[in-house]
Amino acid sequence: MDGLQGKRVLITAGAAGIGRVMAESFKAKGARVAVCDVDEAACAEMAVANPDILTRVVDVTDIGQVDGFFDEALEALGGLDVAAANAGIGGPAAPVEEMEFQGWKDTLSVNLDGAFLVARRAVPVMKAQRSGLLLLTSSTSGLFGHPFRSPYAAAKWGIIGLTKTWAMELGPYNIRVNALCPGAVEGPRMDRVVANEAKARGVSEDEVRRSYVQCVSMKTWVTAQDIANMALFLASDMGNKVSGQAMAVDGHTELNGD
Repeated sequence: MDGLQGKRVLITAGAAGIGRVMAESFKAKGARVAVCDVDEAACAEMAVANPDILTRVVDVTDIGQVDGFFDEALEALGGLDVAAANAGIGGPAAPVEEMEFQGWKDTLSVNLDGAFLVARRAVPVMKAQRSGLLLLTSSTSGLFGHPFRSPYAAAKWGIIGLTKTWAMELGPYNIRVNALCPGAVEGPRMDRVVANEAKARGVSEDEVRRSYVQCVSMKTWVTAQDIANMALFLASDMGNKVSGQAMAVDGHTELNGD
């Protein structure tokens, strides 16, 4: 894809899962990349495997830590072209009347506060150069809802609301804003989600896995690379007029599950 060589890219939750694959994919295209993650072990492993990617341990709900990371990343990268607010947690799975308030608050904070704290630092840089891309990670749960996972669905719907709002606000500065909406992504994170949901619903993990595929037209899960490929497209010259969109990469989720 044209236009990725030399791009300056910052990714939160970038040391594992979707974020790591995204970071390594941008690097492979010639971009300069900085990532942060709350997982110290993942950051240590990422730094060894990719010494040319700036990697720092950061809690994206802590404004001081986010500001410190941005200060260091902007100096190392020499600016910023793509800011991917990828950090998020699945949160608790339970009927709404049994949902713990702290779990609700934590889920919204990581997903929404994390995106806001990225935007508040990235936008001034992008406004000054009159170009840039904000990528926010939502989910198909932010398009259709998700029973027993109300805090996660609320957070991911909120991400799409921010995407639409910031695209309107920042479009005059040639700053594009898009949301990535993964479906069920293969990997350890979804293994944990499936286990929690199975417990909340009182069914087996196999049944939960079948329910995810049943609601997908292509009858398959997606991979982290599928999500990274969409990020590359949006950051490339081919995506330079795409903004305000919730880009589902999910094999097509069907509401009726037929």
